[in-house]
Amino acid sequence: MYIQQLYTGCLSEAAYYIESNGQAAIVDPLRDIDAYLQLATERGASIRYIFETHFHADFVSGHIDLAAATGATIVYGPDTETKLPVHIAKDGEVFSLGDITLTVLHTPGHTLESTCYLLKDADGREHCLFTGDTLFVGDVGRPDLAQKGSDLTMEDLAGMLYDSLHKHILPRPDDVIVYPAHGPGSACGKSLGPETFSTIGTQKQSNYALQPQTRAQFVQAVTEGLAAPPQYFPINARINKEGYESLDSVLAKGLTPLSVADVKAALGQDALVLDTRHASEFTGGFIPGSIFVGLEGRFAEWAGSLLPYDAPMILVTPEGKERESLVRLARVGFQNVIGVVQGGFAAWQASGEAMDMIIDVDTDELAMDLPFDENLVVVDVRKPAEFAEGHVKEAVNVPLNEMTDLAYVAQFEEEQNLYVHCQGGYRSVIAASLMKRQGLHNLRNVLGGWNAIKKEERIPTEKEKSVLN
Repeated sequence: MYIQQLYTGCLSEAAYYIESNGQAAIVDPLRDIDAYLQLATERGASIRYIFETHFHADFVSGHIDLAAATGATIVYGPDTETKLPVHIAKDGEVFSLGDITLTVLHTPGHTLESTCYLLKDADGREHCLFTGDTLFVGDVGRPDLAQKGSDLTMEDLAGMLYDSLHKHILPRPDDVIVYPAHGPGSACGKSLGPETFSTIGTQKQSNYALQPQTRAQFVQAVTEGLAAPPQYFPINARINKEGYESLDSVLAKGLTPLSVADVKAALGQDALVLDTRHASEFTGGFIPGSIFVGLEGRFAEWAGSLLPYDAPMILVTPEGKERESLVRLARVGFQNVIGVVQGGFAAWQASGEAMDMIIDVDTDELAMDLPFDENLVVVDVRKPAEFAEGHVKEAVNVPLNEMTDLAYVAQFEEEQNLYVHCQGGYRSVIAASLMKRQGLHNLRNVLGGWNAIKKEERIPTEKEKSVLN
């Protein structure tokens, strides 16, 4: 028996390769399937099954392309509704894989079709549990993702999740390994722990959702404090349920080289330019109107949260990163990239076309300007909880994820000097690019963000006591 977790940090996503006696299965594969095919080839195994724990909302699964490449059967749990060619398993159904078995445990709550898969070894001993978004390390799946048109409330789903945990999770032996679909940073739960796997026993001791409590107490615990889910979640869930264009087709179209003339023509047809270079390169110069989301951060998550899915998109990328940019966009459902600027931003610059830039300032300059510039406004684009823990006195909090609502622009005056920052400097450049796109050009990006600001004694700071208390 061989099990390997394949973890993708920028999405906090874990897929799994399982193998026994030359037969393999994949749990929750990503859209780009090469890693699974390569692993099976290297180990001389054939992929028989693709086990899906639910219709994922935070990424597009590779189930369709992987099944087409291998002939493997796609398996979903009970209550799955789709027209895709999948096997809808019954609760308790057993699948053999070499000397091991996987048993279907229907665990509705995160979604109606949510399902865990219990792996038993050659001796019939319970070895591990692939929990999907039902159980994480330190958390459970959010219960507020009911499909549009459903009569179910998040309290209804939370109640189902309570029943599922007590029926199928808590009775498992303490030494059973927990392999969840996500790790820290995922928006599929409230506050996932730092590890990407655990044991049932450890989770019984440390996970707030598995502590002795009534159903009502559990429902309150898992529903309070939930941030709004990213805007792309329902889009990805629908894609996973209804199907998608093959990744090869997306790549063939998206990697089309575009000349400067091609780009100008596309911009005239309302195309959007996405620049995936490093933040420091972007601020030094970019195609006017470009939106920055750099590959160095949580790229796919922010792209899905902020960019429109219906607009044709043009990419400006670091040299040699064209395919990576496109694949990572495809992971969250973007299929509308029409090409890549040939020669990158350097080609645009060399052509003599107009360019834009963002002025970077360090905290020393902010400290010097604060006391003397009555029009200076510090714009903090971190999450409200981050802002509450500490911020520049009188700063305005405009969370980056809320910048899809153009109402944020209305609160700023033309004569104001906007100093934008986040925690470390990645999100603030995304925010600055969005603000410039909306006509707010009198702005500066504070290098190092809050991490640098809090070390500068001349900058007055405070905490949001009303929130923290």
